[in-house]
Amino acid sequence: MPNDVQQHYERPQIVICLKTKSKSAAIKASRSVASKFDDFWLQMRISDMNLPASHLLVKGKPEDAVTSYASSLSEAFTTYCSLKEADRTALFFAAAKRNVDYVLEHLGDRPIDPYSSADAASFRDWLIDRGLTTSSISRIFRTIRAVINLTIQELGLACRNDIANIYLPKKEEEKRKPIPKHEILQIQKTCLELANERRLVIALMSDIGMRLSEALGLVWSDVVLDHE
Repeated sequence: MPNDVQQHYERPQIVICLKTKSKSAAIKASRSVASKFDDFWLQMRISDMNLPASHLLVKGKPEDAVTSYASSLSEAFTTYCSLKEADRTALFFAAAKRNVDYVLEHLGDRPIDPYSSADAASFRDWLIDRGLTTSSISRIFRTIRAVINLTIQELGLACRNDIANIYLPKKEEEKRKPIPKHEILQIQKTCLELANERRLVIALMSDIGMRLSEALGLVWSDVVLDHE
């Protein structure tokens, strides 16, 4: 690490596991981490400087502003994706991005350490007001928790994840009743008679039970008719 920031560390070198066996993924992740360190060290250098024009501050205003060295949430998500890309699907990252975007929409893109438990509670209530179920909210918080925890671990940040432990009210959700079999058979019959693309997708879903995104994401190589 640079000589001028070594005073902030216990040792002069940083070794980080990139959690991948892929050389290309490791190169991409290392560049991302190195860029984060460059930004982090620049903030350190600036914070070590005397505050410019401090003599002009109005009496009573704070002279010592709180400076965060942590990555922003969007940067943390970029780090998270670069480290996870070797063993995750595009669908996984699409869902993770959607969950992070919820936080960015409600709380804004801040460094990860200023997010407080009060912010987490506000975010939870905002999701409830949008009509999301408890299980959906729980999945969103799991994603945010994973993104922040991984960034704290990988960059060795001295902060905690206050958004991790938030109370989620247990709400009895009405169990969805299955569609009667005779209705499914009628739907399939109609879909096969019309036989256009949309109806065939519906027939496929009704026969196998896959989700819409799974059916639309199929490619020819996924279909193996002679498999056991």
